[in-house]
Amino acid sequence: MSNMSFMKAVAAFFIVSVMSMVGFSASANASDIDEWQKDVGNAIAKKQSYPREALRKSIEGQLKVEIDVDRDGNIVAHNVVTSSGHEVLDREVPKLMKRSSPLPKPPASVPESELKMVVPLAWAIQE
Repeated sequence: MSNMSFMKAVAAFFIVSVMSMVGFSASANASDIDEWQKDVGNAIAKKQSYPREALRKSIEGQLKVEIDVDRDGNIVAHNVVTSSGHEVLDREVPKLMKRSSPLPKPPASVPESELKMVVPLAWAIQE
């Protein structure tokens, strides 16, 4: 049996405590935004998977991606702002964003037509 059969691959999402919002209205209800961030985190986590190549090579890493979300929850743009240092993990981001969109709609208390959010992602292999 290979070592990989004894390992558990985990594609982890660092939930909202480390997510950051960029440029939202001061009139927005903070608890609504916190709840929405949790919903977004859960939605992305459900769609995140471990790239086979990274798993085969036991590659782990963390990165940060900035996403632009419209009023309907669609991810209209994304940009890796901090690379994982591993091309195979960085290449997974566009696929993950496509699978994750649409996200939950932003709260009605947020008047902006688009919101920017920095989302930290991680891939780790646990034995």
